This record gives sequence, structure tokens and C-alpha cells, in this order.
Amino acid sequence: MASDSKSDIIQQQRPDSQLKRILINLFPKHSDCSYVSCYCEENVWQLCKDVLQRHPTEIQHCYAVFISNPSRTVPLWRQRAGRDDDRLVIWDYHVIFLYQPEPERCLVFDLDSELPFPTYVHKYVTETFRTDHILKADYFRYFRIIPASEFIRDFSSDRRHMKRADGSWIKPPPSYAPISAAGCEHNLDEYIQMDSSKGPGHVLNLTQFVQRFYKPAT
Repeated sequence: MASDSKSDIIQQQRPDSQLKRILINLFPKHSDCSYVSCYCEENVWQLCKDVLQRHPTEIQHCYAVFISNPSRTVPLWRQRAGRDDDRLVIWDYHVIFLYQPEPERCLVFDLDSELPFPTYVHKYVTETFRTDHILKADYFRYFRIIPASEFIRDFSSDRRHMKRADGSWIKPPPSYAPISAAGCEHNLDEYIQMDSSKGPGHVLNLTQFVQRFYKPAT
């Protein structure tokens, strides 16, 4: 039976709200990023600053994520500093950069990981965190999520945590001046501690982190 209706032969376009946003390549190469070993918080701060300068409209979709726990023992796999086959490292804390341009797409940028730069969040979680079910409670991972624009504005570090009692450096610091927010010399501990009732941003456990940033397309 023939039909004269245009709706039968013309593909209906999706409304603008359903169109995927262009996934911008925020950082062309890992090697082009500012990086100093053992200063992950400053490395991520520099990534945030870079996005603000080069892709200012995307900064609203970016986050700095501090990973730690009350005992400051967080196991992460696939880290460049790891020495066994699984590249396992137990950090006191770690910091990564997240880019979530839309709910079902989220990329992780980890300058200390051997995974691709970037890696989609589901693969990153599977390879890097695995699961808390096999761990003792002292090793559970918690995540402090801070919008990138707030992290740029508020974070300060005079690098005291990287000095020995005699004033010598545990690891050489970056060549640029310490990061300092207005009226604050050092607030790194406020970001590392995982008490959800205080500190910047908000704190999630591993399950909540996955639910927040991994939303499979339907």
C-alpha cells in the first residue's frame, strides 16, 4: 500500500538536546603536559589551568579528583611507578583529571598511569581500582571531587609535605613557583583528608564514584 506521508520516507532528526557534543582533544600528547614525579596535585592543577586557557568553555566539564582514605594507603594498579607485573603502587594519595562533556562519556587523564592518555572511565576504574571487595577496610579508596575552576581558584601548596626534617627535598620540586591562592599558603591536607563533612568538593566511595561518572549509553 502506497503512502504519501513525508514522515514515512524522511528520517526524523533528533532534537538538539540528544545530539552528542564534540569530544575535544584537551591535551594532544602526554609528553606535552607539565609533569613532575610525585607532585600529582600540581600536575593536575596545571592541566586544569591549561584547559581554562585553551578551552575555556570546557572547564565546566572538568574535575580534579583526589584519591585517598583515612589511613592514607590507597592501592592503584597500572601505575608507572609500580615494580611488579600489575604495576601496583600503594600511594598515600593520588590525583587525577576527569573530563565529562556529557553524562555517558567521561575520560580520565592520569599522568602516572601506563594506560592510554586519556582512558575512558570504565576501563580506568577496572584496570586501576579493580574492586574494594578484595581489600581490607584500611585500603578502601575514597574520592574527593572538585570542579576544575574551583581547584584553580582555591588550591595552595608550599610543598612542605615533600621536605625532610632537615629541609632537604624528598623529591625535587617543580621549577615554577609554588601554587598559591589568595590569602592561603598551604591547604593540601584539606583536599587529601576524606571526611565528607568538611573540605572542598564532595567525597564519594568507589561505588558512588562509578555511579557518578560511568553512565552507559542507552
